[in-house]
Amino acid sequence: MEPSVEQSPHHAYPGHWEADVVLRDGGTARIRPITTDDAERLVSFYEQVSDESKYYRFFAPYPRLSAKDVHRFTHHDYVDRVGLAVTVGGEFIATVRYDRIDATGRPASAPADEAEVAFLVQDAHQGRGVASTLLEHIAAVARERGIRRFAAEVLPANNKMIKVFRDAGYTQQRSFEDGSVHLTLDLEPTAESLAVQRAREQRAEARSVQRLLAPGSVAVIGAGRNPGGVGRTVLRNLLGAGFTGRAYAVNSALDTDQDTIDGVPAHRSLGEIGEPVDLAVVAVPAERVPEAVADCGEHGVQGLVVLSAGYAEWGAEGRERQRELVRQARSYGMRIIGPNAFGIINNSEAVRLNASLAPERPASGRIGLFTQSGAIGIALLSGLYRRGAGLSTFISAGNRADISGNDFLQYWYEDPDTDVALLYLESLGNPRKFTRLARRTAAVKPVVVVKGARHSGSTPPGHAVPISRIPDATVSALMRQAGVIRVDTVTEMIDAGLLLADQPLPAGGRVAILGNSESLGLLTYDACLAEGLRPRPPRDLTTAATPQDFRDALAEALADEGCDAVIVTAIPWVGEDGEAEQGDGEVLATALHAAAAAGPAKPVAVVHVEIGGLAEALAAATSTVAQQRPAPARPSGPAPGRTAATPTTSVPSATTASPATTPPSVTPAPLGDTDAAPGAAGPGEARAVGRIPAYPAAERAVRALSEAVKYAQWRRQAAVPGKVPEFLDDTIDEAGAAARIDAILGKDPDPRGRPLSPDEARELLACYGITVRPTLPAPDAEAAVAAAGRLGYPVALKTTAPHLRHRADLGGVRLDLATESAVRRAYGELTELLGKPAELRPVVQAMAPRGVDTVVRATIDPAAGAVLSFGLAGAPSELLGDTAHRLVPATDRDAAELIRSIRAAPVLFGWRGSAPVDTGALEELLLRVSLLVDDHPEVVAVALEPVVVATQGLTVLGASVRLSPPPARTDLGPRRLSNY
Repeated sequence: MEPSVEQSPHHAYPGHWEADVVLRDGGTARIRPITTDDAERLVSFYEQVSDESKYYRFFAPYPRLSAKDVHRFTHHDYVDRVGLAVTVGGEFIATVRYDRIDATGRPASAPADEAEVAFLVQDAHQGRGVASTLLEHIAAVARERGIRRFAAEVLPANNKMIKVFRDAGYTQQRSFEDGSVHLTLDLEPTAESLAVQRAREQRAEARSVQRLLAPGSVAVIGAGRNPGGVGRTVLRNLLGAGFTGRAYAVNSALDTDQDTIDGVPAHRSLGEIGEPVDLAVVAVPAERVPEAVADCGEHGVQGLVVLSAGYAEWGAEGRERQRELVRQARSYGMRIIGPNAFGIINNSEAVRLNASLAPERPASGRIGLFTQSGAIGIALLSGLYRRGAGLSTFISAGNRADISGNDFLQYWYEDPDTDVALLYLESLGNPRKFTRLARRTAAVKPVVVVKGARHSGSTPPGHAVPISRIPDATVSALMRQAGVIRVDTVTEMIDAGLLLADQPLPAGGRVAILGNSESLGLLTYDACLAEGLRPRPPRDLTTAATPQDFRDALAEALADEGCDAVIVTAIPWVGEDGEAEQGDGEVLATALHAAAAAGPAKPVAVVHVEIGGLAEALAAATSTVAQQRPAPARPSGPAPGRTAATPTTSVPSATTASPATTPPSVTPAPLGDTDAAPGAAGPGEARAVGRIPAYPAAERAVRALSEAVKYAQWRRQAAVPGKVPEFLDDTIDEAGAAARIDAILGKDPDPRGRPLSPDEARELLACYGITVRPTLPAPDAEAAVAAAGRLGYPVALKTTAPHLRHRADLGGVRLDLATESAVRRAYGELTELLGKPAELRPVVQAMAPRGVDTVVRATIDPAAGAVLSFGLAGAPSELLGDTAHRLVPATDRDAAELIRSIRAAPVLFGWRGSAPVDTGALEELLLRVSLLVDDHPEVVAVALEPVVVATQGLTVLGASVRLSPPPARTDLGPRRLSNY
């Protein structure tokens, strides 16, 4: 909202303070600065506040605001006096203001760094987390304006407000003075305040998703009067799934005598329903969506699934229509899935929601699935159904203008019905947040991601997101760092998801291979080696092997302490009469299940070729398909709307087995301790097992197992996280570096930034204990000789021209020059071969101890944030893309993994008899660079090249640094929803 011209003469309206937020109950609200145009809203708001709340705010009865009060509370300079309001539907529900004060408590201006703060929340909205959210935002505003502390006076009886301050996580002091509690809060963020903020964010965003997935009532807006069409299809699917809540149809064009559609109450508008509606599925043309959204907002709908197309996927006009849709919905406190969405499914028996275009609700299970593409969603649902897998929830978000994969990671993190999260993503709206949420979720359950649009160089239509400059290989490395299982295709995602949902995690990479085909066993063995696993020689049971032979061999392999996982290979076997055994697949599946149930908890996968019924039989006992539970008790008496009936046609499900062969879901084994796994067999008893995943090709089974092995290793390491070292010695001068950066950038820095000179870069890096070996210019041969004399022989002579820099292969470097004559001769050769000295810019540098040439870089990507990179120097590494990456700040473990994760890492550790280099010194250098860019966001690029790592120590021979005004860090500020 723009202020009137009468607004503050001191400072322009701070539009960047405006923010949409999710409250504790999952509803949304808008926070914005209060302007002079808000007088009527303020008065109306105050009239709806109880006398008790007014008393707590003003410490005395204060029934109404005077004209002077209204003027004071709506006129701010946005520096020393600031007011923020929380609005829903355009009306105030809460306010906060601060006034800068001096040491005596009187009004003041900068440099005074303390302010008095006061809140007022409408009683109807107390308990929704409004005040705690406002505190985050007003604290961020205050820090921006140079205020470091808040002071607040609170009556002792105002326990709610005292709790808001106490639970915020800021460093604070409390005292009791003159009948009130005096609180002082230090506004510098702390680890505790950041943890509190993120915990609140998780609860609020998870709750906002839950409100969409578990509604008590659903209205389909746009359900056609005649069969067919999107709205009517969704209504039919909703009823066919057996939705446990109330269903309504809404169509503004209904005939006057039509009051039902498909047997549910039909209305011309939501207002006619007369009962609360939790979720609205909008399936009307785009030009009619604003009217439908307004109708929903005015009647208390909590969330929307917008199936309508015609938004950002249609170009600039549609993109603006999409932004307006989000603004309109959020103004009413609603969140949106879509637009251009395929829909949502929740398989919980308490809900049974299919508000999608999928004609059949998939089997209930333990996999959560999110996709940004309707077509990919259809393919994934079909693939999972064919393989007998079950889902807990399914979301196809379309343009995901509001709710995204990040929100569902928040929800799945604590969802007891989801064991594995699968996501198909075409873009990342907030990559830093995604990485943070994925790391936290992956610590408790697997997260498998397929990233589409990897190489297109553009954002998919309909997705308005920050453009990343980093290559896809870097994105993949950063996902791996966060514990995300990154696969290339949706088929691989299903393969990995089934194994992770159904089988315990392996304790290592030792794989036993057994089966009745020597050739198939060898193919599996080769595939294991290619994926970095440690297979044992395949055990050939011969083509005469019976199901009992398979059972015995699998039991033996599982009992072997030198085995972490088993792959069973099977081809059809022939009976004594020369014909294939009938029912062979079912018999073999029963044998394999029996062996798995009797042994230790280790993952088992099956590779089969044309064995009829085997995959289906193996899917009969499955942990991805939930057990049948008694239906929840239904409230007695007729409901205002019709409760959706159980579908008249049966929904296909996994093959049914007897109670003896359909065990409960399996809890994944504790990492590295499969013997103590829940569900492990005790003496004389069988272990409950899940579905054994079956694959038609050895490579697919091995790839899925390889991902499980790598994920299990990451889980073990994540259990004891690395640390960001503090370097307690005196080599880190953070204040000195900040002063140098401020001096270089100046008071009015160029937004494009600027590179530092070699001397400036050397001085800045020295503040963090990074020593760059000096160079001396050599504009002519005599200067080169003089420089060599100053530095001491032997020396190196090299060019620094941009087209020759770091290109020893082009002949621009001469090493080990031990005499004056050698220097003169090398200088003459360079200038004769490559050009004039003015073009070459030669320099002289003292020789470093022999070692391995490496490169250390750090860059700031606008989407992903600060990225630390490492590789060997030289053209081969560049051509092969052999560079490793980690997010900043890097931990000691990250640094160690960084240098070991490149393909050429053996060169650092004594390859072919060479001496191992000092990797400890290299890890320390990586950590120092990480600290520099993390402490100073103005450092947007650092390149140390080459870094020569010797057997003892290392030498930085070249360095370049670029400074720029710091980019916005939305991940560290107060909670806010992304604006797409």
